Amino acid sequence: MSQTLTEKILSRAAGKNVSPGDVTEIKVDIAAFHDLTGYHVIEVMEKAGMLKVFDKNKIVIAFDHLAPPPDVRSAEIQDQIRHFVKNLSIPNFHDINVGILHQLLLEKYANPGYVIVAADSHTTTSGAVGAFAQGLGASDVAAAVITGKTWVVVPEPFKITLESKPNKWVNGKDVALKILGEFKADYFNGMSIEVFVREPSAFPMDFRATVSNMGIEMNADALMFVPDSETVNYIKTMRGYEPPVIQPDSGAKYKDEYTIDLSKLEPLVAAPHSVDNVKTVGEVEGLEVDQVYIGSCTNGRLSDFEMAAKIMKGRRVKTRCIAIPASYDLFKKSMELGYIDTLVQAGCVVTYGTCGPCLGGHFGVAGPGEVMVSTSSRNFKGRMGSPESKVYLAGPAVAAATAVEGKITDPRRFS
Repeated sequence: MSQTLTEKILSRAAGKNVSPGDVTEIKVDIAAFHDLTGYHVIEVMEKAGMLKVFDKNKIVIAFDHLAPPPDVRSAEIQDQIRHFVKNLSIPNFHDINVGILHQLLLEKYANPGYVIVAADSHTTTSGAVGAFAQGLGASDVAAAVITGKTWVVVPEPFKITLESKPNKWVNGKDVALKILGEFKADYFNGMSIEVFVREPSAFPMDFRATVSNMGIEMNADALMFVPDSETVNYIKTMRGYEPPVIQPDSGAKYKDEYTIDLSKLEPLVAAPHSVDNVKTVGEVEGLEVDQVYIGSCTNGRLSDFEMAAKIMKGRRVKTRCIAIPASYDLFKKSMELGYIDTLVQAGCVVTYGTCGPCLGGHFGVAGPGEVMVSTSSRNFKGRMGSPESKVYLAGPAVAAATAVEGKITDPRRFS
């Protein structure tokens, strides 16, 4: 029987053929957590009297949410997790100076066909390379860390096809917002999204990671890009080897299909207070903004900073602007290519590898009545600071143009 990518991955992990609706136990290839959730994962393990891991080489831990720690409690939690790492000799531990967990999974660990679980909803990011990646609660992740297994209800696969090439200033955020605007935030409950790219090089890994990251905003169980030449080239460049490629069978059955012509997309914005309150940038253009945030596990990658630097080159920002590459490696590459210098010269505050303002944690949260434009994943009331603030989600080009003008601006005004 022909199988979708979802069915192939979960059948391999279950050790038997599975179909949508099946409830089955599966083996995991990676189990992960970060500082904010890791404390709870370890607490569950301690209460169960089972401080052990199924395979220390398949556990990944990163400090990112409150890193460096902005308060004493955060420092205490990170210290406790460091002791856990030391006591169990976990090799894949990334302290405050390395990067955001989801970006590190993408850069260093995720492979096509993997099952990845982590104690954070944006684990779906690893779907960019064709992994079935889910965020789970602390108890489920603790069980996966101990046993190497979890359980799933096999989701119904939904097929999305990307055709043609995106225009200048359009990137993965606009594709994610297009899907959210068309289907709304709860449509894909109980489904997995499989994305086929007609011209692989036209939609690079940075763009794919943004779309996969926001799969959870679509309420999908997973959002996976079908592995292709772009997938192979990315992993070979990042890690020096060619991964095995797993693809759906021809004739595989999907719940439904949807096609996006990338050449017809324009810059989009999600207005407060919902990710699916999607508008064209022209519909909100001119709104005065207090702060811009460029970064996060959604849009903190090299191409995002390239777009921002092209717009900010030789200009000064008229808003507060926080810029945070998602990992040290991305920060370093952005420095080497001059992007960081350009943003600093433009007046941005720059650091790396922290979630910071995305969750309203630190490093630039919104105050009462303030308006923010953010390249992050969520704009719920109070998400990035005061519940009396307003957050508009956008791609890096809209964010950079907005910072330069001090009001929401269509980046197509810039050459």
